Amino acid sequence: MYQEDKDDTQRVGLWITFGVVALVIISTVSAMVVRQLQSIDVPAPAAAVAAPAAVVVVEEIVLIEAPLAGDLAATLYFGTAESALPAEAAPLIAAVAQAMAAAPARKLVLSGFHDESGDAARNAELAKQRALSVRTALVASGVDKSRIALRKPEVTTGSGSDQEARRVELRLVD
Repeated sequence: MYQEDKDDTQRVGLWITFGVVALVIISTVSAMVVRQLQSIDVPAPAAAVAAPAAVVVVEEIVLIEAPLAGDLAATLYFGTAESALPAEAAPLIAAVAQAMAAAPARKLVLSGFHDESGDAARNAELAKQRALSVRTALVASGVDKSRIALRKPEVTTGSGSDQEARRVELRLVD
């Protein structure tokens, strides 16, 4: 009986050793397979590559700080707290678009102005939105967007009236 207990103990020891060795081998092989799979570029499925249904394009608006220069082509006056183009803007936009078409080497600088009343940051944003409205109308009239620059909004009262301050100047520059 003593021999039988010794044989059972050896058998259990061998099975434990075999189990540990098998576990080490399986772990090593698994690690190698995972590394191999990580190094392979697998193309994404077609459904994942397809463009999303709605794409939002955000345009970066660059405002230049150049001094006022160039030939004044037009001035558009806006209503209080409004950025929509005024009714009389259409003929001025058309005239500036014609001037741009006649001088392909020239560029256009839009300068938005605002008065000192109210919140300065809100007024500056409103002046920028006015200039963007003018740019949108010019682009719709056929002027290439790359030929239009926007100056940083400025505080001014022009000739002294608040109406004069709510304006966008369009200047042709070389």
